[in-house]
Amino acid sequence: MKSQLGIRLAEAKPSDATALLEASPTALLFGAWYSTGEGGGLGAKFARNLVSEIVAINTPVDGVSDSRTGEVEARTSGRRTGSRIDPLGILRKVEVFKSAEGWDIVKERAGKGAKVVRPSEINHGNIAPSVQPLGVTCDYAEHMAVISFAGLRRLSFGGDERDRAGRTLLAALGLVALAEQDARGYALRSRCDLVCEGKAPFELVHADGAVDRLEIDRAVARQLYTSAFEAAGAAGFGLSAEPIRLVPQDKLIEIVRRSQRFALAGEGGEADEAS
Repeated sequence: MKSQLGIRLAEAKPSDATALLEASPTALLFGAWYSTGEGGGLGAKFARNLVSEIVAINTPVDGVSDSRTGEVEARTSGRRTGSRIDPLGILRKVEVFKSAEGWDIVKERAGKGAKVVRPSEINHGNIAPSVQPLGVTCDYAEHMAVISFAGLRRLSFGGDERDRAGRTLLAALGLVALAEQDARGYALRSRCDLVCEGKAPFELVHADGAVDRLEIDRAVARQLYTSAFEAAGAAGFGLSAEPIRLVPQDKLIEIVRRSQRFALAGEGGEADEAS
């Protein structure tokens, strides 16, 4: 985050979201929050501008009674488990030191007042499994996706032409996302695919509620995005076809190595616990 790009992203806000548009336009489309920033996660928040929802119709529910109040709450009869396994396999046994200045595997390098913390304190670790009442059966499902133009208008990129070009690029990206998802299908989970009854057109909903039906397929969506991308470049945005490549710091590589040594020595039982 101390790099030039990191500083620009940390300073980005809805009134000037240029850095995010250039580095990660999907963050503006699907929403983003600098949750590990200064001030306990008080970093800039960007609301999602594309919402895609699948609603189950006629879902069986169970009545669950609260033993204290006697009130009955309706809950879906299905259950779903959730957990997180750290992709780097860093175990709880690995010690890291953290201060207000940063973190390191060596206390002296971590900064003044550094204290030993678990890997989860630097966003590396596992989350223990939990059971949630979310799995459902239903008669059928309805899918609705919305790109909020009102939401896009809350984002600014320098005024006038740049604002129009940036917002248009995001809208076009959203259309590509929806068209490509329709073409690829909806594999919701194991043994659960959503199969559409027919093709649903896009609708442009005006401020007064009037609706215009639009026929937009994959080819048209890609064409619109290409034109919007070129217009954004002409408006002065620094858009590049090359992805941003993140290179792990030596200290991150080292805690992965230490974790692997613990695991190979049979000392990694904490891998199954919440870190």
